[in-house]
Amino acid sequence: MTPQDRARKSADTMWKNDKASQWLGLQIKAVDEGTATLSMTVEPHHCNGHGICHGGFIFTLADSAFAFACNSRNAVTVAQHNTISFVAPGKCGDTLTATAREVSLRGRSGLYDVTVSTESGETIAEFRGASRTIQGQLFTEEE
Repeated sequence: MTPQDRARKSADTMWKNDKASQWLGLQIKAVDEGTATLSMTVEPHHCNGHGICHGGFIFTLADSAFAFACNSRNAVTVAQHNTISFVAPGKCGDTLTATAREVSLRGRSGLYDVTVSTESGETIAEFRGASRTIQGQLFTEEE
């Protein structure tokens, strides 16, 4: 199995049970070893009292991209901690894209950066996630 095939199968397996991401309207656009790109269109129910996308939804989009990137090797991996910096508002009707990339992977610990941007390329947020691999696989690999 190629690394890309493993990443795709890992994402497909996770997606089946990821009711939160599905419910929020997230979509997987691309996945590969150590990377993932997810998107969402900001709907009225994603907006806060200021009429802009609620930061929690932007965080969730980034966190989900992070999750698919760090689980791309078919090893069950969870978040240790995450931080986000919001640099511009997401507006109703915007399609936001979160692009996650692996910065470092040492043993069971990983570090990932995620940029959330609009369809015009404007950066909305920068997210950094630290991961920890735990026991188990997402699917059984045949030898």
